[in-house]
Amino acid sequence: MRILHLLYESEGDLFGIGGVGVRAYEIYGRLKDRHEVTLLCKRYPGARDGVIQGIRHCFVGTESRSLTLTLLSYAWGCNRFVRRHGQEYDVIVEEFSPAVPTFLRSAPPGPYVLQVQGHTGALYFRKYNPAYALVLWILERYRPGLYRRFIFLTRETVNRVGPQSTLEFEVIPNGVSDDLLSMTSEDDDYMLYLGRIDVYGKGLDLLLSAFGEFCASSDTMRLVVAGDGRDMQAFTRKVEELPAGVRSRIEMRGWVEGRVKRETLSRASFVVLPSRHEVQPISVLEAMASGKAVVVSDIPEFRFIADQDAGILFRSGDAASLSGAMKAMATHPGRRDMGSRARTVVRGFTWDWVAEKYEMFLRKVYNRHQSRGELA
Repeated sequence: MRILHLLYESEGDLFGIGGVGVRAYEIYGRLKDRHEVTLLCKRYPGARDGVIQGIRHCFVGTESRSLTLTLLSYAWGCNRFVRRHGQEYDVIVEEFSPAVPTFLRSAPPGPYVLQVQGHTGALYFRKYNPAYALVLWILERYRPGLYRRFIFLTRETVNRVGPQSTLEFEVIPNGVSDDLLSMTSEDDDYMLYLGRIDVYGKGLDLLLSAFGEFCASSDTMRLVVAGDGRDMQAFTRKVEELPAGVRSRIEMRGWVEGRVKRETLSRASFVVLPSRHEVQPISVLEAMASGKAVVVSDIPEFRFIADQDAGILFRSGDAASLSGAMKAMATHPGRRDMGSRARTVVRGFTWDWVAEKYEMFLRKVYNRHQSRGELA
């Protein structure tokens, strides 16, 4: 198949790359030898069309350091690209984001698939100014109705987007690498945050506040922060404003990958992800695959962790509750057993399995489109 994927974040992006981009590279890295894959990405300063990680990349939009301008120009560029070249592809997958209104319904008909990785809802109004939040809320609520075929990561997102009886969809979760499942789990003197540096969404303000309280009861355990993102400068300033005794126990490692990432995970005592909003973060799955117990917020998407006794949940948005969970995990006698159960939970969700399921769904979409001559 000739696959076009509209991916608003990519390798080398000035604004960083999160789970959306990681998922795409993991899947297409496994499909690129069997299919012609093109990633249509937003342009950033220095971006050039060509092959990256063995996958063809095309960049559209305006080179700008303004994220809003970049996303809007990318949306317009995607619509224009699909109008001109959409007929050259067998399947077109769009990565859904309310901030990227591509409105492909106005483009030529074709087998479009909308991949919906999350649903933010009313939380937009807590994160952005009311006018911008209202626009995002409306687009998130109504724009999926223009599509007929979907890929979701979880059943919870399916239920939030619309009645299942009206959708042609497949639930395809995120995955983990095989090497994490076989990695030896150690236990050093630090807790780990691994993920995108998004202060509000990932609850990193809560993390710093809770860690300050945690330090009063623990003389040794450190906090390692591994990740990058557009809030990196703001987060670094928050760290620098902390009392010296707390600040000295925080290590900023930046973006980690490959061997360094595996070692960082393997040596952590446990992993903490205090997100206010999530769907299925790859960092939590990777922590569990590494045999690590996790501390996470009690949002619905993390309930399975409590159900499997693979970690400790705290009240979302409550720094004191997070601090208490961190203290409990740091001294928990069954922490390693939690990690073992966590590894068992995710053992079947490898990226190879995810890519195979993804490929099967796209083939089904393509074959059905060909046999029925369906429109988008």
